[in-house]
Amino acid sequence: MQVTKELVGYVAELSRIKLDEAQTEKMQSELGAVIDYMDVLNRLDTDGVEPLSHVFNITNVMREDDVKPSYDRELLLSNAPERTDETVIVPKTVE
Repeated sequence: MQVTKELVGYVAELSRIKLDEAQTEKMQSELGAVIDYMDVLNRLDTDGVEPLSHVFNITNVMREDDVKPSYDRELLLSNAPERTDETVIVPKTVE
């Protein structure tokens, strides 16, 4: 795939960045090198290779979800300067 100045300009516009002429030419060659390398990778023979999500064998290391009693709501709300029966009232931060 040929990377043109127009394509670099389009990608820069999507990225909301401004490039001068020198930066555009540099990005044109760098994007071209990346795409050329992707073509090299696409030519590799991957038949019989199992897809991986990670190179290491990872297992779930999360702990068991144990249900435990919660704190007493009335005790927690007793320290609030303003409250309802179930919640703490805080000042508005967004109008």
